[in-house]
Amino acid sequence: MKETMNTTLTAIDMDEKLALMRETCRKILKLAESKGATSAEVGVSQDTGISVQARARDVETVEFNQDGSFGISVYFGQKKGTASTTDTSPQAIEQAVEAACNFAKYTEADPFAGLADASLMATTPIDLDLDHPSNISLDEMKLMALACEAAGLDCEGIAQADSASISAHRNARVYANSHGFLGDSSSTRYSMSSILIAQDEQGMKRDYWFTLGRRFEDLESPEEVGKKAAERVLNHLNARVLKTQKAPVMFTPEMARGILSHLFGAIRGSALYNKASFLVDACGEAIMPSFVTIDERPHERGGLGSGYFDNEGVATHNREIVRDGVLQGYILNSYAARKLNTVTTANAGGLHNVYINHQGLDFAAMLAELNTGVLVTDLMGQGVNVVTGDYSRGASGFWVENGVIQYPVHEITVAGNLKQMLQNIRCVGADQDRRSSIVSGSMIIDGMTIAGQ
Repeated sequence: MKETMNTTLTAIDMDEKLALMRETCRKILKLAESKGATSAEVGVSQDTGISVQARARDVETVEFNQDGSFGISVYFGQKKGTASTTDTSPQAIEQAVEAACNFAKYTEADPFAGLADASLMATTPIDLDLDHPSNISLDEMKLMALACEAAGLDCEGIAQADSASISAHRNARVYANSHGFLGDSSSTRYSMSSILIAQDEQGMKRDYWFTLGRRFEDLESPEEVGKKAAERVLNHLNARVLKTQKAPVMFTPEMARGILSHLFGAIRGSALYNKASFLVDACGEAIMPSFVTIDERPHERGGLGSGYFDNEGVATHNREIVRDGVLQGYILNSYAARKLNTVTTANAGGLHNVYINHQGLDFAAMLAELNTGVLVTDLMGQGVNVVTGDYSRGASGFWVENGVIQYPVHEITVAGNLKQMLQNIRCVGADQDRRSSIVSGSMIIDGMTIAGQ
């Protein structure tokens, strides 16, 4: 098994793999052209990896995966057809292209359909330092998963472990279109996590911790992950329910990231052209306090969301989404841009490394700034309406007085309206969580409704 692990990551000839994927993409484009398509595009992402999960101080599962598929879109004028295949045999590829062409011929023309503008294609490849294959063996991964679980289980008060896991993945990506664009990239991603359970008179409590990185050596140690998960779950024992009130809320970095995700969902093209957002026509308006700037950095070396081209081959670039509280632009692919009579923001496939600026306060200083209110460490439920901005989610965390955590709280609901919540951000901390392509520190929002008993 150790040999199998090495062959999946370190010993992969990535240059050869990408060369084969590029050649297949070229064949698909030529085949689409031969069948009468006026233009076409094809994208493929192939992932190879292994995951180990430990439970009850034993290795429960070992999963090896190697998967991927070709996504093909063809255009007959502005009629579009799509198909996909996981089979790379010549016969399967021809069948997929034939299917896409048939779909296109029988669909209605869409005046906004088509490839992104040829002038926007990425012309210069950029090495973003994303690919770091490790020679970690399967046996070593098993030991690390077991050590991670044991570090949590050995903490006093932990009843049991839900699981501890570790994974290593390597991805190859190619996109090509009939403008002549052909781009590729390779990347690695490693993670380790622990989910633990403790019990009090109120019942079972569960919490977790995880670590994530492009390089294996960037991960926290198994002992750190297990102990942090234990500390988190133990801190929530004997929680209380608050009385319903209005109070400031401090969201931890992981939870603050969710607030930003709702903002980004509201300025995505599909939400805007469907008039399904509380921020329709908000570009140029002050949607946040004047001290807030949010910027996108797609060319950050080693970033979890880095890429020099998007899913349409458009060259990515640094940009400000919010400057001094004012919304500068939306999140658009070429289709949405055409519907909104503007240009793509190179976000086909999503955002790339987004940062919100901070006021230089560490976690302790943020608690002092909060003074008295709720520190939210977990959110539950799906009570967010991006059309109206209404926000209501179950939460747990801690009650804070005079900048000091007093006791854990649970079974509360934090509620407000996202439009007002964004305006009521008091400050953002420097305690940034970098385990995501959306990077934020803790965030204090004033005037929220805390529903309890």
